[in-house]
Amino acid sequence: MTFATQITIFRILLIPVFISLAIYYGQSVIIGTPDESLRWWTIITFGTAALSDAVDGYIARHFNQMSKLGAILDPLADKLMLLSAIITLSFTGWRNHFPLWFPTLVIFKDLVSIGGAFLINSLAGRCEIKPHWTGKVSTFAQFAAVLWLMLEIPFLIWPTVIAGAFTVISGFLNLAAGVRQVKDAG
Repeated sequence: MTFATQITIFRILLIPVFISLAIYYGQSVIIGTPDESLRWWTIITFGTAALSDAVDGYIARHFNQMSKLGAILDPLADKLMLLSAIITLSFTGWRNHFPLWFPTLVIFKDLVSIGGAFLINSLAGRCEIKPHWTGKVSTFAQFAAVLWLMLEIPFLIWPTVIAGAFTVISGFLNLAAGVRQVKDAG
């Protein structure tokens, strides 16, 4: 197992730590005694996960540590961390919340992408997934929106709208690529 893949696994292991810290902080807000140290540990945990995403990608590319396992686990780790963060921060006692449309949009796009990949694979015999820059911007914007919320920076709607817009754009581009694959196979 490459060092880059080990970093990815570390990122996956941070997810339950992040969720626990976020829930405990939310509960402290609800009872009226916000434990700011929990909020900061939540932010540090999420920031560490976000930073490790950049580090493992850099190591994999620059030190020839790309692997099949890493190619599967890296985007899975991103999705799991982002979904966990967006859902946890939307439905716990944090002072700020994402509007309901945002977690709904992110979850729907991810479910459609997964279902679409299985459908394309069954119709076309294989599903070729090519990352598009809009997907990378969407992921970055979602990470930024989560940090924006946790840091309690005013005007949360702007990073949320930007993340939502790129989520929709990348979803439609994935859909178009999937339709092309099915047409080319048939």
